[in-house]
Amino acid sequence: QVQLVESGGGLVQAGESLSLSCAASGSIFRINAMAWYRQAPGKQRELVASITSNSILNYADSVKGRFTVSRDNAKNTIYLEMNSLKPEDTAVYYCNADVVLLPTLASRNYWGQGTQVTVSS
Repeated sequence: QVQLVESGGGLVQAGESLSLSCAASGSIFRINAMAWYRQAPGKQRELVASITSNSILNYADSVKGRFTVSRDNAKNTIYLEMNSLKPEDTAVYYCNADVVLLPTLASRNYWGQGTQVTVSS
């Protein structure tokens, strides 16, 4: 079994910055892609940013130039640095990971529990 634990959410004002992290633990052989998603009230969950095991990055158009995703493979951790935050960035942010499990080497997808990010105007 694998757990993803997010941290770093909170309440900030527009224009400020916030950092999120998500650490994976458990029976992990390897983590392939990791990603951040978000879900605002009344809206569908959407991809914010993703990063492969060899650091190929992908961003939603709405966050390009403001958010930076990174990962530490040794720590099984993904980060999201969010700058110039806007009220429309307000959402619950979830991390996601494609994990190759020990000892079976089966692949499974996992979600974190979510962390609230609120940006006031």
